[in-house]
Amino acid sequence: MKITHIGGPTTLIEIGGVRLLTDPTFDEPGRRYSFGLGTSSVKTAGPAVAADTLGRIDAVLLTHDHHGDNLDIAGRALLPSVPLVLTTVSGARRLGGNASGLAPWRTATVGDVEVTATPARHGPPLSRPIVGEAIGFALRPAGASSVVWISGDTVLFSGVREVASRFTVDTAILHLGSVQFGLTGPLRYTMTGRDAARLVSLIRPRAVVPVHYEGWSHFHEGRSGVEAAFEPGALTWLTPGVPTDV
Repeated sequence: MKITHIGGPTTLIEIGGVRLLTDPTFDEPGRRYSFGLGTSSVKTAGPAVAADTLGRIDAVLLTHDHHGDNLDIAGRALLPSVPLVLTTVSGARRLGGNASGLAPWRTATVGDVEVTATPARHGPPLSRPIVGEAIGFALRPAGASSVVWISGDTVLFSGVREVASRFTVDTAILHLGSVQFGLTGPLRYTMTGRDAARLVSLIRPRAVVPVHYEGWSHFHEGRSGVEAAFEPGALTWLTPGVPTDV
């Protein structure tokens, strides 16, 4: 498997003969994006790879469509050019066209790769009606006994812990960054490094790849904070724009 980290949550995953793009964000930095209820964030880093240089994309895996740090203006413009967009059930209704919604634990196929949606909760308990739906994705190539798991934007809760009981995870691509907003005080909307370490102790993947921990003003924990929660060498850090065998 080869992964290219483009920036934020956006990766190009080449696995089982298919090319999957996650959460496309290709806007240049500097813009402020509203996330609703008075919250917002400024994009501080641009993509390491331009959208028009990606080549063939077999499907987009979109953890949620309603936040600009997971689907921005340029990313949204890319969607009609791909054969399939897999996303949340509510997101598929909003996007229409080539979008297909997956509820948690439901499965679709892209080429020879089985794609299963996994639970995500993008905030504290009871926040889903406010923050909206989000999902992760487990990818299983034909004949494989293990999966590549993309957590999506989520806090640590029972739904992501359940991944450990349902799958053998080879590689975990974790959305981190400890998202917080001044308006909502200490409430967190994504995992911290300590949360990730606790989760990894359950799922026990071969490789852990952090993404979506920098490049926006709403992140409160960058690489150094994530590293501090793990033993040296436990994490696989990707250089943005560089295709990496994982």
